[in-house]
Amino acid sequence: MKTEQKQAKKAPEGKSYDEIRKKIANGDVVVMTAEEFKEFVRGNGTKKAAKEVDVVTTGTFGAMCSSGAYFNFGHADPPIKMNKVWLDGIPAYAGIAAVDAYLGATELDESNNMLHGGAHVIEDLVKGKAVRLKATAYGTDCYPRKEIDTYISLKTVNQAVMFNMRNCYQNYATGTNSSARTLYTYMGKLLPEFGNATFSSAGEISPLMNDPYYRTIGIGTRIFLGGAQGFVIWEGTQFNPGVPRTPDGVPKRPAGSLAVIGDLKQMSPDFVRGLTFARYGTSLGVGIGVAIPILDEEMAKHCAVTNDKIITAVFDYSQPTRSRAVLR
Repeated sequence: MKTEQKQAKKAPEGKSYDEIRKKIANGDVVVMTAEEFKEFVRGNGTKKAAKEVDVVTTGTFGAMCSSGAYFNFGHADPPIKMNKVWLDGIPAYAGIAAVDAYLGATELDESNNMLHGGAHVIEDLVKGKAVRLKATAYGTDCYPRKEIDTYISLKTVNQAVMFNMRNCYQNYATGTNSSARTLYTYMGKLLPEFGNATFSSAGEISPLMNDPYYRTIGIGTRIFLGGAQGFVIWEGTQFNPGVPRTPDGVPKRPAGSLAVIGDLKQMSPDFVRGLTFARYGTSLGVGIGVAIPILDEEMAKHCAVTNDKIITAVFDYSQPTRSRAVLR
């Protein structure tokens, strides 16, 4: 009988994470910014780029509403089980434990003062300022104190952790306005009768635009967050990877997002800023960076994406409905 010998499978071309880590340890890793890499690909092609480049750095810095920080203030003497908490007059959620609270970036005070919200308190803390902590309680046998009014800073609290539930959106819609009046939205000021259009994206340098199918970005990915080290801890809220995409994998609608975490005490006010959108509210400007390993030519092709290949939907924000019609 004639026997057939199976040929050994050829190892796929590319690099492993371990190989890239060894290059980093040895000091001979090749790193390019997203802009540099795209220019390199234009002149040399993706095959050579995949072979010669190991890491591409990506980043974005913009308004990220689903952001905030949680704190452990430390116990007073006598101790208190905080029931209501305010930081510089901005309510923080205290239904966690005795001296823990979460401050949301978009939270406003009771007067709805849009010039000073939770995001601005977070920025002040990162700048090293002291902020007023006021708390009330109903009192218990083990936590007899019923109120406290003092000042705290990042130096005095036990923990201060940025925890953002939806950041780094992968593509986003463009907003415009067909009505006869000016609209004030989280997309900014939209002029009447299609007088302008606004968008929110870092485009070709944005992390999830360079890894559209999340091959290298996921739970545990180490990132640059607000000037410090952070981590991806889960998919972001409203994560929706199943939207229509171009042949290159670029989503045509808002798609992926990231939930991220990092030590607020290590962050820089250069990358954490309180924002006000006129007649809408507050948000937090957050800087995020992700280093993407170039594992193979497919990864190189994704990181070669350019702005002219990125498209998104245009929505009319004058339509008072959740499901606005796509204009284009």
